[in-house]
Amino acid sequence: MAATQRKGPKTQIAASTLEGYSPVNMAEMRPAVRPCSMAAALEVVGERWSLVALREIGYGVHTFARIAAYTGASRDILADRLRKLEADGIIERRLYSEHPPRYEYHLTQAGRELFPITISLLTWGDKWATDAPAVAFRHDCGHQVAIELVCGHCRGPVTRESLTPVMPATGRSPRTPEPSATPPATGSHTEAD
Repeated sequence: MAATQRKGPKTQIAASTLEGYSPVNMAEMRPAVRPCSMAAALEVVGERWSLVALREIGYGVHTFARIAAYTGASRDILADRLRKLEADGIIERRLYSEHPPRYEYHLTQAGRELFPITISLLTWGDKWATDAPAVAFRHDCGHQVAIELVCGHCRGPVTRESLTPVMPATGRSPRTPEPSATPPATGSHTEAD
Protein backbone atom coordinates (compact mmCIF):
# COMPACT_ATOMS: atom_id res chain seq x y z
CA MET A 1 0.00 0.00 0.00
CA ALA A 2 1.48 3.33 -1.03
CA ALA A 3 2.01 5.96 1.63
CA THR A 4 -0.15 9.03 1.36
CA GLN A 5 1.22 12.50 1.95
CA ARG A 6 -0.29 14.07 5.06
CA LYS A 7 -0.17 17.84 5.25
CA GLY A 8 -1.75 18.45 8.64
CA PRO A 9 -4.41 17.45 11.11
CA LYS A 10 -7.60 16.08 9.68
CA THR A 11 -11.07 17.31 10.56
CA GLN A 12 -11.92 16.59 14.17
CA ILE A 13 -15.12 16.49 16.17
CA ALA A 14 -15.44 19.66 18.26
CA ALA A 15 -13.89 18.86 21.63
CA SER A 16 -16.45 20.82 23.61
CA THR A 17 -19.63 19.30 22.24
CA LEU A 18 -21.00 16.21 20.60
CA GLU A 19 -24.28 17.84 19.67
CA GLY A 20 -26.00 15.85 16.96
CA TYR A 21 -24.26 12.62 17.99
CA SER A 22 -26.09 9.63 19.44
CA PRO A 23 -24.80 6.80 21.65
CA VAL A 24 -24.26 3.48 19.86
CA ASN A 25 -23.60 -0.07 21.02
CA MET A 26 -20.58 -1.03 18.91
CA ALA A 27 -21.02 -4.76 19.62
CA GLU A 28 -24.56 -4.76 18.25
CA MET A 29 -23.92 -2.91 14.99
CA ARG A 30 -24.40 -4.74 11.70
CA PRO A 31 -21.22 -6.76 11.04
CA ALA A 32 -19.05 -4.95 8.51
CA VAL A 33 -15.52 -3.64 8.38
CA ARG A 34 -15.83 -0.42 10.31
CA PRO A 35 -13.89 2.77 9.59
CA CYS A 36 -11.40 3.23 12.39
CA SER A 37 -8.82 5.88 13.20
CA MET A 38 -6.78 3.29 15.11
CA ALA A 39 -6.54 1.07 12.01
CA ALA A 40 -5.57 4.11 9.93
CA ALA A 41 -2.87 5.05 12.48
CA LEU A 42 -1.52 1.50 12.48
CA GLU A 43 -1.18 1.68 8.68
CA VAL A 44 1.26 4.53 9.28
CA VAL A 45 3.17 3.51 12.44
CA GLY A 46 2.04 0.01 13.39
CA GLU A 47 5.11 -1.90 12.30
CA ARG A 48 7.93 -2.74 14.75
CA TRP A 49 10.80 -1.05 12.93
CA SER A 50 8.80 2.12 12.39
CA LEU A 51 8.01 2.38 16.10
CA VAL A 52 11.54 1.72 17.33
CA ALA A 53 12.91 4.23 14.79
CA LEU A 54 10.43 6.80 16.17
CA ARG A 55 11.52 5.85 19.69
CA GLU A 56 15.14 6.64 18.84
CA ILE A 57 14.34 9.89 17.06
CA GLY A 58 12.25 10.85 20.10
CA TYR A 59 15.27 10.12 22.30
CA GLY A 60 17.30 12.59 20.22
CA VAL A 61 19.06 10.10 17.92
CA HIS A 62 18.95 11.70 14.46
CA THR A 63 21.46 10.04 12.12
CA PHE A 64 20.72 6.95 10.05
CA ALA A 65 23.75 5.00 11.31
CA ARG A 66 22.92 5.62 14.97
CA ILE A 67 19.22 4.84 14.50
CA ALA A 68 20.23 1.57 12.81
CA ALA A 69 22.70 0.75 15.62
CA TYR A 70 20.20 1.40 18.44
CA THR A 71 17.28 -0.41 16.78
CA GLY A 72 19.06 -3.42 15.26
CA ALA A 73 17.10 -2.92 12.03
CA SER A 74 18.81 -3.86 8.78
CA ARG A 75 19.81 -0.85 6.68
CA ASP A 76 17.36 -1.77 3.89
CA ILE A 77 14.40 -2.17 6.25
CA LEU A 78 15.26 0.99 8.18
CA ALA A 79 15.65 3.03 4.98
CA ASP A 80 12.24 1.80 3.81
CA ARG A 81 10.52 2.63 7.12
CA LEU A 82 12.11 6.08 7.32
CA ARG A 83 10.97 6.84 3.74
CA LYS A 84 7.42 5.81 4.62
CA LEU A 85 7.41 7.83 7.84
CA GLU A 86 8.67 10.85 5.91
CA ALA A 87 6.05 10.38 3.18
CA ASP A 88 3.35 10.18 5.87
CA GLY A 89 4.53 13.44 7.47
CA ILE A 90 5.71 11.83 10.74
CA ILE A 91 9.39 12.70 10.31
CA GLU A 92 11.38 15.09 8.15
CA ARG A 93 14.90 14.85 6.76
CA ARG A 94 17.35 17.73 7.30
CA LEU A 95 20.56 17.96 5.31
CA TYR A 96 23.56 18.26 7.64
CA SER A 97 26.40 17.47 5.18
CA GLU A 98 26.48 18.33 1.49
CA HIS A 99 29.58 16.30 0.52
CA PRO A 100 28.61 13.52 0.77
CA PRO A 101 24.92 14.28 1.25
CA ARG A 102 23.88 13.20 4.75
CA TYR A 103 20.59 13.73 6.50
CA GLU A 104 19.28 13.83 10.02
CA TYR A 105 15.77 12.66 10.87
CA HIS A 106 13.53 14.80 13.07
CA LEU A 107 9.97 14.44 14.30
CA THR A 108 7.34 16.69 12.76
CA GLN A 109 4.42 17.93 14.85
CA ALA A 110 2.58 14.69 14.00
CA GLY A 111 5.63 12.70 15.10
CA ARG A 112 6.02 14.65 18.35
CA GLU A 113 2.39 13.88 19.15
CA LEU A 114 3.25 10.17 18.92
CA PHE A 115 5.92 10.40 21.65
CA PRO A 116 3.46 9.94 24.57
CA ILE A 117 2.10 6.87 22.78
CA THR A 118 5.58 5.36 22.47
CA ILE A 119 6.18 6.01 26.17
CA SER A 120 2.83 4.36 26.97
CA LEU A 121 3.83 1.31 24.89
CA LEU A 122 7.17 1.20 26.69
CA THR A 123 5.37 1.34 30.06
CA TRP A 124 3.00 -1.45 29.00
CA GLY A 125 6.00 -3.49 27.79
CA ASP A 126 7.76 -2.99 31.13
CA LYS A 127 4.74 -4.44 32.90
CA TRP A 128 3.63 -7.21 30.52
CA ALA A 129 6.37 -8.07 28.00
CA THR A 130 9.76 -8.02 29.76
CA ASP A 131 11.26 -9.32 32.98
CA ALA A 132 12.76 -5.94 33.92
CA PRO A 133 12.57 -2.43 32.47
CA ALA A 134 15.60 -1.41 30.40
CA VAL A 135 15.13 2.30 31.19
CA ALA A 136 12.93 4.45 33.40
CA PHE A 137 12.00 8.10 32.95
CA ARG A 138 12.07 10.89 35.50
CA HIS A 139 9.75 13.85 34.92
CA ASP A 140 10.84 17.49 35.45
CA CYS A 141 9.09 17.30 38.84
CA GLY A 142 11.70 14.75 39.96
CA HIS A 143 9.43 11.71 40.11
CA GLN A 144 9.29 8.65 37.89
CA VAL A 145 6.84 9.13 35.03
CA ALA A 146 3.48 7.45 35.53
CA ILE A 147 1.28 7.64 32.44
CA GLU A 148 -2.37 8.35 33.18
CA LEU A 149 -5.06 8.76 30.55
CA VAL A 150 -7.51 11.42 31.71
CA CYS A 151 -10.36 13.39 30.17
CA GLY A 152 -9.11 16.78 29.01
CA HIS A 153 -12.37 18.36 30.19
CA CYS A 154 -13.04 16.97 33.69
CA ARG A 155 -9.62 15.31 34.37
CA GLY A 156 -11.41 12.05 35.31
CA PRO A 157 -9.73 8.74 34.42
CA VAL A 158 -10.47 7.34 30.97
CA THR A 159 -11.45 3.69 31.18
CA ARG A 160 -13.52 1.44 28.96
CA GLU A 161 -16.36 1.85 31.44
CA SER A 162 -16.18 5.67 31.37
CA LEU A 163 -16.54 5.89 27.58
CA THR A 164 -19.69 5.87 25.46
CA PRO A 165 -19.23 5.52 21.69
CA VAL A 166 -21.26 8.11 19.76
CA MET A 167 -21.89 8.64 16.08
CA PRO A 168 -23.61 11.37 14.10
CA ALA A 169 -27.37 10.98 14.24
CA THR A 170 -27.31 10.69 10.42
CA GLY A 171 -25.35 7.43 10.70
CA ARG A 172 -22.31 8.78 8.85
CA SER A 173 -18.93 8.53 10.49
CA PRO A 174 -17.58 11.90 11.73
CA ARG A 175 -15.18 12.22 8.78
CA THR A 176 -17.50 11.06 6.03
CA PRO A 177 -18.12 14.05 3.75
CA GLU A 178 -21.61 15.10 2.76
CA PRO A 179 -22.73 13.44 -0.49
CA SER A 180 -21.74 15.59 -3.44
CA ALA A 181 -24.38 16.86 -5.83
CA THR A 182 -21.78 16.80 -8.60
CA PRO A 183 -20.47 13.38 -9.68
CA PRO A 184 -16.67 13.01 -9.80
CA ALA A 185 -15.00 13.69 -13.13
CA THR A 186 -14.20 10.68 -15.29
CA GLY A 187 -10.85 9.16 -14.40
CA SER A 188 -10.70 10.69 -10.92
CA HIS A 189 -9.87 8.49 -7.97
CA THR A 190 -11.94 8.00 -4.85
CA GLU A 191 -10.96 6.59 -1.47
CA ALA A 192 -12.22 3.21 -2.69
CA ASP A 193 -9.63 3.08 -5.50
